[in-house]
Amino acid sequence: MDRVSTSSAYQAILLNLMSTEARQQKIGQQLSTGQVATDLKGYGGSAETLTAMQAANTQVSSYYDQTKVVAQKLSVQDQALQQIAGAGNSARQAIANVVAAGDGSTLMQSLESAFKTAIAGINTTYDGQYLFSGGESDTPPTSAKSVSDLTSAPSIQSLFQNGQFVTSTQLDSSTSVDTGMLADKIATPLFTALQNIQAYANGPNGPFSGPLTAEQTAFLQSQLAPFDTVNQGLTEAAAQNGVTQKQVDDAQTNLGQQQTMLAGLLGDTTNADLAKASTDLQQAQLALQASGQVLLALRSSSLLNILGG
Repeated sequence: MDRVSTSSAYQAILLNLMSTEARQQKIGQQLSTGQVATDLKGYGGSAETLTAMQAANTQVSSYYDQTKVVAQKLSVQDQALQQIAGAGNSARQAIANVVAAGDGSTLMQSLESAFKTAIAGINTTYDGQYLFSGGESDTPPTSAKSVSDLTSAPSIQSLFQNGQFVTSTQLDSSTSVDTGMLADKIATPLFTALQNIQAYANGPNGPFSGPLTAEQTAFLQSQLAPFDTVNQGLTEAAAQNGVTQKQVDDAQTNLGQQQTMLAGLLGDTTNADLAKASTDLQQAQLALQASGQVLLALRSSSLLNILGG
């Protein structure tokens, strides 16, 4: 006796066929994109967690990129500070040398050279902006050109055009550090020490143009200790920059580790298991073929076919 198919049987197999086709399409999309889904709706209950992880990853990436830029800036700043400190040491050594030689003929020339080296360091730029400008990034921090400017200017402070804004950088959501330095704070002691020598050379006991007099020798010897203090301050400024560099480097390392961790978590959530998807696709194709065969069988066993026979 033949079994007669019903509309409910047709409906059930059609629904199964449509479901299998949709599943096959979804798996095929996973294989082609490598992703579980192309929108948040496709992640179901994981969508909220995924959104939070993506937001965290964006924030961490932003901080990481910022630390890279700041690290480069601090590296240039370190070179500039080392240059200024080197100029201070050169000036001090020039004084000691002429005192030892008893001849001041080369003193002012040596101090001029050291001063210009210091000015070049003070007016160092990074990415088109002056490092020690205190926010006045388009203006050279010092207008001084030569040692003679130190005595001809109204004051040492008038030779500095930097502002007083100290740049601060946010390393992460809870930590910020001062990464900027100000030209006048760094170099005023050096300018003052050199001004004292220039003023003496311009005075009744100057210039230093040959063998040193007893008065000149005594004066220059008295200037060695102030230059030691100046150079200690310049060394400390460079050291402080080094401490900041270490903080930025450590933050960059930590942020890089967070990026790696978040990338792994995101991948676990969004990346499709391609091996499993390939197997599932084969199963879906077999199920689709089976549904098609069942549908054909139902058509052949319909009441119309039996009555027509």
